[in-house]
Amino acid sequence: MRQSLVTEVRPGSFEAERHFYPRVPNARLHPLVRYFLGLGNERIAARYCHLHPEADADAVREVLCHRAVYLRWAGADLFHTTTDKGVRRNVVIEVNSSPSGQKSMPLLDDEAVMGGYRTLLERSFMPLLKRRGLPVGRLAVIWDKNEMETSGYAAVMAELTGETVLSVYAPADGEQVLRTQDGVIEALFEGEWVPLRAAFRYLTQRPWTRMPPISRTAVLNPVVACLAGGRNKLLAAKAYDLHNAQLRPTGLKICVPETIWDVGVREVPLWVHRMGGVAVVKDPYSNAGQGVFTITSEAELEAFMKLEHRYDRFIVQALIGNSSWSSDTKDGRFYHVGTMPNRRGEIFVADFRFMIGSSPDGFFPVALYARRARRPLAPELEGAGDSWGMLGTNLSVKQADGSFITEPERLMLMDSRDFNQLGLGLDDLTEAYIQTVLAVTAIDEMASELITRKGTFRSRFFQSIVPDPALAAEILL
Repeated sequence: MRQSLVTEVRPGSFEAERHFYPRVPNARLHPLVRYFLGLGNERIAARYCHLHPEADADAVREVLCHRAVYLRWAGADLFHTTTDKGVRRNVVIEVNSSPSGQKSMPLLDDEAVMGGYRTLLERSFMPLLKRRGLPVGRLAVIWDKNEMETSGYAAVMAELTGETVLSVYAPADGEQVLRTQDGVIEALFEGEWVPLRAAFRYLTQRPWTRMPPISRTAVLNPVVACLAGGRNKLLAAKAYDLHNAQLRPTGLKICVPETIWDVGVREVPLWVHRMGGVAVVKDPYSNAGQGVFTITSEAELEAFMKLEHRYDRFIVQALIGNSSWSSDTKDGRFYHVGTMPNRRGEIFVADFRFMIGSSPDGFFPVALYARRARRPLAPELEGAGDSWGMLGTNLSVKQADGSFITEPERLMLMDSRDFNQLGLGLDDLTEAYIQTVLAVTAIDEMASELITRKGTFRSRFFQSIVPDPALAAEILL
């Protein structure tokens, strides 16, 4: 137990070595990534439309200029895939409403030592402080993991505002340090409940158990963004489907694996077999690689069925594997492009995190990084062993006491060495950015559907579209 769960962070306390991985400050951003980050939305839209003549140019520009209401900061995890016919796609696996990434991003400008921390807070958080009707109170960063980044956000927030900021450590199963009074979030500091007028939230484990979906306190991002898809894979899948229906006349589409939602645990084997015996089963509300089960054999399916589960509903997704063992879907088979072969000829699965923010002027890229799996991708499943070792890319590893450690040796930076191993080009970055923006917009629009005109959470409506009593019982209202 740390000495104090709530501490103060003062202006002038930002120290780069505390908020970046050790090899990041000396890393040089890859010239291609640097060039992409300098393009701006107008040129990115022009390039995308050139590559996709089926897309409506005005719609693409409108998408990039969208002002998010609830999900103003997010990161999408994408797989770079191809089909048997050689058609490449960046497929959205999930969107994260409290994404990591700043500590892994080389600086765009060597003189701007606060990097993306400052960019995000200046463009996405600071405008929140101008809202009318904010309660009187302090500023805070509320978190439950990733102290390296959350302390960075707190230090930069203090620098930008000139105020001392509260750093509130609020783990899911820990001591209560948060409460809500008359719609205002309060933090327990030195024995007193202190009201907050605005907060940067980095709660990743069931955040709805400690903060309400919406509050008078301005929050980046409010918990409703998590319930709408940022921490709810089940509703995210529905949001993508609904948004794709709206996008159809424009020629745009969110590319996601085929997904079956609202699956009871007893139904899981039926859908796994329907996809050819290989699939991914997900606890819809977990993160950091937890609650994700890659099923490539009857033994792995049986092991999943024997587990005890917190929630009643799951999603089953098509598994993206190698060319000879991916799921059968209505759109055919997709398989990993993977990293460039190493000297032993081994190719590794790698996902690609694209973090974006939303400002009054629209979306903007913030940070990028990639992660590779522990083991190389096997050409055949027989004798391949544990499939998660080949397919799981998340760096977080949960310990017995509930804490997390990371495996930074599998991190791939956007520097001159690691980026080349990904085999990505400028057009791939363009595609990934557009896919991220589309997916985030879909979840933001779903979040808007969950809030009434009076600014209250539509609890009954939420339970009708997410029929999971165990989840409903956890939501703090």
